[in-house]
Amino acid sequence: MNTGDTAFMLIATAMVMLMTPGLALFYGGMVRSKNVLATIMQSFLCLGIVSILWILFGYSMAFGPDVHGIIGDLSWAGLQGVGTTPGPYSPTIPHLLFCAFQLMFAVITPALITGAYAERMKFTAFLVFTTLWTTLVYFPVCHWVWGGGWMGAHGGMDFAGGTVIHINSGAAALVAAIMVGKRQGWGREPFHPHNLGMTLLGAGILWFGWFGFNAGSALSAGEIATVAFFTTQIASAAAAVSWIVMEWITQGRPTTLGAASGAIAGLVAITPASGFVSPISGLIIGLVAGALCYFAVLQKSKLGYDDALDVVGVHGVGGLWGALATGLFASTAINPAGKNGLFAGNPAQLGIQAMDAFTVIAYSLVATYIILKGMDMVMGLRVNKDEEQQGLDLSQHSETGYSL
Repeated sequence: MNTGDTAFMLIATAMVMLMTPGLALFYGGMVRSKNVLATIMQSFLCLGIVSILWILFGYSMAFGPDVHGIIGDLSWAGLQGVGTTPGPYSPTIPHLLFCAFQLMFAVITPALITGAYAERMKFTAFLVFTTLWTTLVYFPVCHWVWGGGWMGAHGGMDFAGGTVIHINSGAAALVAAIMVGKRQGWGREPFHPHNLGMTLLGAGILWFGWFGFNAGSALSAGEIATVAFFTTQIASAAAAVSWIVMEWITQGRPTTLGAASGAIAGLVAITPASGFVSPISGLIIGLVAGALCYFAVLQKSKLGYDDALDVVGVHGVGGLWGALATGLFASTAINPAGKNGLFAGNPAQLGIQAMDAFTVIAYSLVATYIILKGMDMVMGLRVNKDEEQQGLDLSQHSETGYSL
């Protein structure tokens, strides 16, 4: 047991927890004022739903003793045997602290998906979907990559969640946006963010929390955590700049929403690579991410799906680029526990990264479709037209975000 590592991981865990309320503000500012509380509520309540699932069976499914590379068994259900001594994943910190740290990752992943169906899903449908998707999609994928499953076993690299969190949620978001359907008036009426100040505050909280997200994934306060911390900053900064440059060139004006979106795109892209690449590689990853995600977001109107808050373009595309970039830029000179990528003489790693990423995309697409299709047949997914017109704050929660 190392008290320094333990103190560091306690702080990192709290920082990652703060990211979900930060996401709530980030998303809440981008919707119309009649839906602000409902949007915030969805992210915030993920803290409650997923925490309960995690302690009952989720941690055991994700990180419990491996069953054929597919899932963890239930020997740790109810956190049996998960105590304050070091565990199999955390040699210098309490097993329970590792469990708490990973819980915060599980919490934010379904919260990310809510941005795709914002302003139109029933609250009851949100509750059921979050429960089913977290159980049937997040927990297994987490096990494949980090919990002793087949992806980790064959050499896939995901330092802090590019595949587990961002690619996984981005693919689910695409299915959800299509199956829930477009918002009334989408494509005919303007849908402007109602409070960009709130969105910028949320983006700032996310950026702050992401240092816990990435540096904390080193699981100790040392050299690798330092590298992950610095590459996180560089990639986010570069992506914020490259996004607004592309926006300036194509639309004639840089925007604050563009700066915030670019910063998040950079954070997403560096996540899988953060502990494996140099700061210069992080700079390149961020510059590409800002421009790539900007153009990806523009495609949704051309392709005709209403991803309300750009989850697919930012998290799906940004996460995919990050996973592939890990296979390009990773170097054992930075992290001896990792593997070299293409530019360090190991082209096979890029193939492994691509296989893992596209496998998770396929699984998440199919599983999310089955979950939502079954739910739609049983209970329906979205509010009726009058409730949507009134706004979800009033129709679902009998509240209003503002009294003016």
